[in-house]
Amino acid sequence: MRAIVAKRVESGTADLAELRDLAAAAGYTVVGELTQTRTEDPAYCFGEGKVEELAELVVRTDADTVIIDNEVGPFQMFNIGQTLPEETEVLDRFTLILDIFGQRAQTRKAQLQVELAELRYELPRAAAKASLAKRDERPGFMGLGEYDESRERDIKAQIANINDELEAIADKEAQRRAERRESGFDLVALAGYTNAGKSTLLRQLAAELDVDENADKHPDLDSVAESQDMLFTTLGTTTRRAELDRREVLLTDTVGFISDLPHWLVESFQSTLESVYRADLVLLVVDASEPIQEMREKLVTSHDTLHERNEAPILTVFNKVDLLSEAELDEKRAALSGIAPNPIAVSGRTGENIETLRRRVEAELPDWKHERLLVPMADETMSLVSWVHDHAHVETESYEADQVLLEFDARPAVVEQARARAADLNPVEST
Repeated sequence: MRAIVAKRVESGTADLAELRDLAAAAGYTVVGELTQTRTEDPAYCFGEGKVEELAELVVRTDADTVIIDNEVGPFQMFNIGQTLPEETEVLDRFTLILDIFGQRAQTRKAQLQVELAELRYELPRAAAKASLAKRDERPGFMGLGEYDESRERDIKAQIANINDELEAIADKEAQRRAERRESGFDLVALAGYTNAGKSTLLRQLAAELDVDENADKHPDLDSVAESQDMLFTTLGTTTRRAELDRREVLLTDTVGFISDLPHWLVESFQSTLESVYRADLVLLVVDASEPIQEMREKLVTSHDTLHERNEAPILTVFNKVDLLSEAELDEKRAALSGIAPNPIAVSGRTGENIETLRRRVEAELPDWKHERLLVPMADETMSLVSWVHDHAHVETESYEADQVLLEFDARPAVVEQARARAADLNPVEST
């Protein structure tokens, strides 16, 4: 598939870098570019002369698709299509993103979210097409199809049904998060823009194997996290275990942020973002090799997205430091200190500073409680000891006469469970 990428901006110079990456992620080969700086033309989005120039570029490059990095209305889309050579497909930015999402959606949850986004995208366009068809009093006006009020009702009904199913999935995931916390795991989510290197970083931090002892309880834990130089490699979530110095955590990599996403598209993926919002700690991963202004804009947008519903502290990670000098890194630290105070600089590719990041993650996680249990030796005592070792960091384990002393640090929920189990053994002492 051969594509022309085009963009109109109100002022300044149009940047097509991200659109080129999006097109490549969707499987297109970009064979030409076109930009324009002007106010929006109500009929064509671009100026009419610029659309004619676009048509000439399509012929000259033998392109079969035009991808526009703007939100293009149905009337504008029709007018552009009429100017281009016959059979040329015209996509706007959000149609392209939905196409990518559709290609990457593997799980039922991801497929539902993509379908929800497509319906939310179509809903206002269905209303516009119905209005245009009614005004012209011809079914299928401008090739738009027979859209009427019943189509709008159908879309709204489908949206309601998908929301109900996604809510059911979210309830199950909330229960799973609670079970993981009760099992002694802290939950750490990786967030950030696409291609910031989240999946590569996950591979560096995570253990080689899944949580074998919890395979039945947590069948969704993945042993592989892809790391490719491609947008939206991770559409759903990938969760793996990581061992820190004193505790184990579950790391979750999610779909990457992307600039200029409309509210309806972000809302469609709220179910996936719940794994970020409900984490104990969020690692906000930033590509440190990008220019300072681009890093700042992405940090601001990421914080806006996360602070809307996020409950966890945020630790900023400057990734890909192997691609810049120490002086460049110092400059970026200083320039971005207001929005990214005390970031940790790492390289997911080379492993530089990964151990420092592990220590920092442990320091930023919620404090554990210290517990001391003195229990009698009984039939179930060793089962309790083994359970505490699996769910906590044991500092002392000693055997005296017919008693066992355990001193450990753990999540408050784990401490409460340990106390309850110990109570069944009629413990001599619990403090």
